[in-house]
Amino acid sequence: MTRILLSGCNGKMGQAITACVDERDDCEIVAGVDIDVAMRSRYPVFKTFADVTCEADVIIDFSHPSVLTGMLAYAKEKNLPVVISTTGYSDQQTEEIKEAAKHLAIFFSFNMSLGINLLVELAKKAAAVLGDTFDIEIVEAHHNLKLDAPSGTAIMLADGIQESLAEPYEYVYNRHDRRMQRPKKEIGMHSIRGGTIVGEHQVIFAGRDEIVTLSHSARSKAVFAAGAVNAGVYLAGKGPGLYNMKNLVESK
Repeated sequence: MTRILLSGCNGKMGQAITACVDERDDCEIVAGVDIDVAMRSRYPVFKTFADVTCEADVIIDFSHPSVLTGMLAYAKEKNLPVVISTTGYSDQQTEEIKEAAKHLAIFFSFNMSLGINLLVELAKKAAAVLGDTFDIEIVEAHHNLKLDAPSGTAIMLADGIQESLAEPYEYVYNRHDRRMQRPKKEIGMHSIRGGTIVGEHQVIFAGRDEIVTLSHSARSKAVFAAGAVNAGVYLAGKGPGLYNMKNLVESK
């Protein structure tokens, strides 16, 4: 039985993870950490990691970038693996995660959906075949409460595509201040925010007289919750290193 310490437990994703764990018999949430300490489930909730008194096997984090440093310090102190599902990290914070992975098992993915990770692999393959002759654009849409733009998943898609290209491409987030022909070596990223959209991602390869579009649509937060819980169960007991969805899929 994998014992989970859930960071961001009272947020929407935290509650989705709680519901997911309630339906499983291979793991349990022993405590939560959240700035809102209301007990919305059967487990205790602590305001900070320093307040936690429960023993756990893994931390699952769906909270806020500001939590990162304190969480990693606690994880190092307790030698706990961490599943990081939060997005919106700065480059400096991403380096902080990579440095921590030298001492801890860290599962880090911008998106916990199996379908999205398949989309990344398909986009990499398409870029290898089409990239030199097709323009590449990424369009993502999320609910109106999402704070970061472009989404972490859009960046993950762009990074995957970049791996398949012969030369580095520039990421362009908007063109409203540009009056120029579109340069060849760029990946455009466009964000839509509205309503209760869970998550929509399109990768568009636009060539001469033909367009190839790859897309993924998430219809509920449950797909991300299930992925995070699977990652937590997988990561418990693992040695130091940076793990991702590809590792999880290959372990099946």
